[in-house]
Amino acid sequence: MVLNDKAPGKPQKHFHKGNGGSRPTEQAEAKPGLEARIAASRLLAAVIERKTPLDGMLDAEHGNPAFRALNEADRGLVRAILHSALRHLPRIEAILHELLDTPLPEGARSLHHLLVVAAAQMLYLDVPDHSAVDLAVEQANRDPRSRRFSKLVNAILRRVGREKEALLEWVNDIPCMPEWFLKRLIAVYGLDHALAIAEAQLQPVMIDLTVKSDAQSWAEKLGGTVLPTGTVRLAPFKGSIPSLEGFEDGEWWVQDAAAGIPAKLFGDLSGKRVADLCAAPGGKTAQLVLAGAQVTAVEQSASRLKRLQSNLERLRLSAEFVTSNLLELDTGKVYDAILLDAPCSSTGTTRRHPDVLWSKDAEDIAKLAALQEKLLRHAITLLAPGGRIVFSNCSIDPSEGEQVVERVLADHQELKLVPIRNEDWPGMEAAISDRGEFRTTPAMLHAEGGLDGFYACVIAKT
Repeated sequence: MVLNDKAPGKPQKHFHKGNGGSRPTEQAEAKPGLEARIAASRLLAAVIERKTPLDGMLDAEHGNPAFRALNEADRGLVRAILHSALRHLPRIEAILHELLDTPLPEGARSLHHLLVVAAAQMLYLDVPDHSAVDLAVEQANRDPRSRRFSKLVNAILRRVGREKEALLEWVNDIPCMPEWFLKRLIAVYGLDHALAIAEAQLQPVMIDLTVKSDAQSWAEKLGGTVLPTGTVRLAPFKGSIPSLEGFEDGEWWVQDAAAGIPAKLFGDLSGKRVADLCAAPGGKTAQLVLAGAQVTAVEQSASRLKRLQSNLERLRLSAEFVTSNLLELDTGKVYDAILLDAPCSSTGTTRRHPDVLWSKDAEDIAKLAALQEKLLRHAITLLAPGGRIVFSNCSIDPSEGEQVVERVLADHQELKLVPIRNEDWPGMEAAISDRGEFRTTPAMLHAEGGLDGFYACVIAKT
């Protein structure tokens, strides 16, 4: 295995793997920052190899032990490394592949993740090259599986540092998402839009607020702007969300602009009984209460329902809470309106959850689509005649949206799709399909900073 001197950038000599240099003793004190890099490599491996969702592993109380053992600064660094590595993974892997004459051995997965973590810091984070290289070599030396490759690690990463600009330019046109998912997007949206979605997930995530009233006034107070959806989008700032004016008084809550659309599709709900199914964390529940509804918030997870209750308490809003598996839900009531924001693959949220496309696959999408169909069919039984269901999720794959709805409508003559009208959503016309369904993608509202991908439609029961 040798370093490839024909990769983009300046010609360099070949570097052959050596014996790994000196081996530290087990008692040697870890260099500052080393444990953070080791944790990042382990968590990256868990996402890529075991399809483990990142959010759970990064939970401060119940997350991965290696992550929880770190101080707050190192936890922040691990988050930044993993988000950058997962967002740019195809480009990082292309660079590493090009710098090697021969691939790494089949069993050298830990070495591969180590190199990805180090390269992510050098290419996409404000980490000094020498620090990333030094800690990667140290990490290799401490791992019996990678120790014999430590000189190779040093050579590859120094090459990355020297030729950073040329390498980044060379990989600039490589779409940053798995090939299987890119092909699905091209089949649905066309090549240009699919590539725009892939590029949009690399942009920084903006902070959006849903406000109780007077969005323009709150935008002025907080230095933000009002989007076509009515959401207040904040300008980038340093500080904490709870420190902002209006938080303690419950005047607003954080909610992506796209996530705020489904609840608004009902219009005025004054005096109506409404069920919010799969309700946590509660942003949509709050919207329904503000629209005048008597809301029953349903959530299967007791801990998530507790979080929902806490969020509504801060907002000075109230609802009825039910802990239940939705497929077994029977409150003895029928509802005038139902919001079903169904569990999905979350492929529309890759800007904030870059692990999704690496921890999910086509089989997962198919299973989730089947679950959504079951949930929608059961929700219909809870709807009063003349009532309406808004069905939504944060997937950008039509098999989890349009295709589910099409199958259900075909089996229920008493149901009909209620078209969403362009004139009701000025500035969002591009997100409304010919059939009158909402379909946002991360490539939309690009000039304003983008938004999550979402599907939503309105179904009436005659």
